[in-house]
Amino acid sequence: MAKPAKPPARTPRLKPAERARIEEIFARFLAESDDPRTELHYSSPYTLLTAVALSAQATDVSVNKATARLFEVADTPQEMLALGEEGLIPYIASIGLFRTKAKNVIATAKILMEQYGGQVPLDREALQKLPGVGRKTASVVLNELGVEPAIAVDTHVFRVSHRLGLAKGKTPEQVEHELMAIIPAPYLTRAHHWLILHGRYTCLARKPKCEDCPVADLCPSRKLFVK
Repeated sequence: MAKPAKPPARTPRLKPAERARIEEIFARFLAESDDPRTELHYSSPYTLLTAVALSAQATDVSVNKATARLFEVADTPQEMLALGEEGLIPYIASIGLFRTKAKNVIATAKILMEQYGGQVPLDREALQKLPGVGRKTASVVLNELGVEPAIAVDTHVFRVSHRLGLAKGKTPEQVEHELMAIIPAPYLTRAHHWLILHGRYTCLARKPKCEDCPVADLCPSRKLFVK
């Protein structure tokens, strides 16, 4: 059996000036928000896992709107399984790919009941074996619950990481490994949220708000947007 590829070491050869620049970027993010959290609403590991799974190719706002009603009737694997796929669909029909997601949510609830006593396994390998749960979803759950430092690379994290010169990878996996290697350890558990929120509200895809950016002077891409 082939051995899994090792991620890059956490001590890359960065020049002192670049290391200081990266440290300053995250120090400023910390000053802006010392306890960033997911904007998805949840009350337990199970509702967090479900909300994150539903959020693929959907906005947090649309997911929160759907789960506000859903979690009133089914916020445990047992209740979700009793609701069933057809019973679940009306609650999440406003979310993209709702039929596939309904199938995965019910299948996950069944596995949790049969194999884990109704509890969410807080282990990456076990999580990623659940229907519809990939590496990104597992990373969000594990990081949000404080189980392990992890960075889920979505479109916001991918964009911000490249613009700030934190990563050059061409895939989310490559960017994830680069970020895990260069972000200073004290900031690692919160970096995921800082990068997402920065991309969602400040470093916008088409027209970034450089005038409101706390790290604009540290951004090598600023010259592309500020005339």
